[in-house]
Amino acid sequence: MRILVLFAHPAQRKSSINVAMAANAKSLEGVTFVDLYSEYPRFSIDVDREQRRLMEHDLIVFQFPVFWYSTPALLKQWQDLVLEYGFAYGPNGKMLAGKHALACVTTGGSRSDYAEDGGNRRVVEQFLYPLEQTATLCGMEYLPPFVLFSANHLDDDSAQQHIHSYPRLLTALRDDRFDLTGVRLLPSFGSSDLIELMRD
Repeated sequence: MRILVLFAHPAQRKSSINVAMAANAKSLEGVTFVDLYSEYPRFSIDVDREQRRLMEHDLIVFQFPVFWYSTPALLKQWQDLVLEYGFAYGPNGKMLAGKHALACVTTGGSRSDYAEDGGNRRVVEQFLYPLEQTATLCGMEYLPPFVLFSANHLDDDSAQQHIHSYPRLLTALRDDRFDLTGVRLLPSFGSSDLIELMRD
């Protein structure tokens, strides 16, 4: 698959894991990487260019930290402007139909925080539902999200495991070595699930 990574992180100087993941994605052959906050520091999104990018790719990856139970502001503005009626949805808006969407997110809270009996009172997939429904409305298949919990509290080995698993995931998707059937059975997945989801 032709992969487009849309990276949205407004506080990169405070991030080590997301920035390292982004650097790995940026270096991959056959993967188009866009740092939205670098490209649009004044939020003046080039809608035509973004729509062309979408049409040129098969899988759209949204990489971002979950901020206040949602996407960062620029990614939301990107959705508001780029996924417009007549292009992404509506009777004649079929330009994204058949493509795939994947959210690759990090959270500050732990897995237990993101539970019905946890501090956030919902599982993380529920906070990503607006993105899922947006993809569905646009005729795209929304894949279960790739999630790293407790990103700010990991030991170095766990952080490095996730950082290095990200390019393996993108490469497997690019080369048709990722088990899409298997991942569809999961609510979400992480680096520990990749071994079972990757094909030789």
